[in-house]
Amino acid sequence: MVRKWLITGGCGFIGSSLIKRIRVHNPEDRIRVLDNLSIGSREDLLEVTEFEIFDEESRKDLSDISLPCQLIVGDITNEKLAVIAAEGVDTIVHLAANTGVGPSVENPRLDCISNVIGTFNLLEAARINKVPSFVFASSGAPVGEVDPPIHEELAAHPVSPYGASKLAGEGYCSAYSKTYGLDTVALRFGNVYGPRSKNKSSVVAKFIKLALAGDSLDIYGDGSQTRDFIYIDDLVEAVIKSTNKVGVGGEVFQIATARETTVNEMVDILVSVIKDICGRTVTTNYSTPSFTEVMRNYSDTSKALEKLQWQAKVGLREGITKTIRWFK
Repeated sequence: MVRKWLITGGCGFIGSSLIKRIRVHNPEDRIRVLDNLSIGSREDLLEVTEFEIFDEESRKDLSDISLPCQLIVGDITNEKLAVIAAEGVDTIVHLAANTGVGPSVENPRLDCISNVIGTFNLLEAARINKVPSFVFASSGAPVGEVDPPIHEELAAHPVSPYGASKLAGEGYCSAYSKTYGLDTVALRFGNVYGPRSKNKSSVVAKFIKLALAGDSLDIYGDGSQTRDFIYIDDLVEAVIKSTNKVGVGGEVFQIATARETTVNEMVDILVSVIKDICGRTVTTNYSTPSFTEVMRNYSDTSKALEKLQWQAKVGLREGITKTIRWFK
């Protein structure tokens, strides 16, 4: 059966990686992308699929377009456009967001409008268009500063506006599942990295770009803070599985590797792989820690294994090696 997708933020790192996976494994599927092009670009989307630009006058159904993908250039805060974008689709994967703790601290209002109102708009679009499947990209940020591993039953105490906005999105997903019967699934992504992350500002992508440019790496604090680094292919597989599984509507899942890794350990691997591949020695510096930074963070993914039959497979050294080779 041909599936019709709406992927918000589809020109970005995760979105384009998901589209590439769909095009390889389900080439007959049709995809609509809603993206304001603030981070990803038309060129990024073209690297993974041919597409046509949405024409609001003709308002073609996805079944009528000759190419596998249709791009709507617009913002998720536009409620009318969200309803139009969701017409005739079977699955919405909502990835578009104001991402990261830092930007949310600098502009909490923008973060709220994008992440809370934007998510509400897409859920409303799903309800109005009777879209049966909805996947929401969340993170571990809603939980806040707790002793890991993070699991789905922990009480949420976000320490940043970003965490608060993602918690609101999870709450709305739960409400729309219970009230309107939408099969909403919230996936709390770990620290995702991998090929196609050139526009991403997270630590792995940032450090790879600096290392390949011959610059030193600035580590916040003493590098003992921990994260759960997940390779993009593993994360995309979790998204796919969550759209195919029956009986998980309204659920939240930790999507990570269930392995606690310090930033120093990650950097040691990255520096070693850069040395092996490029013959280059990378230096590191340590700076003042961010007051909003969570010190320990990794996930218990047993619920995803039990209910989605999913678990991460790619180890950190393997994933970093593939990522560096892609950047190089």
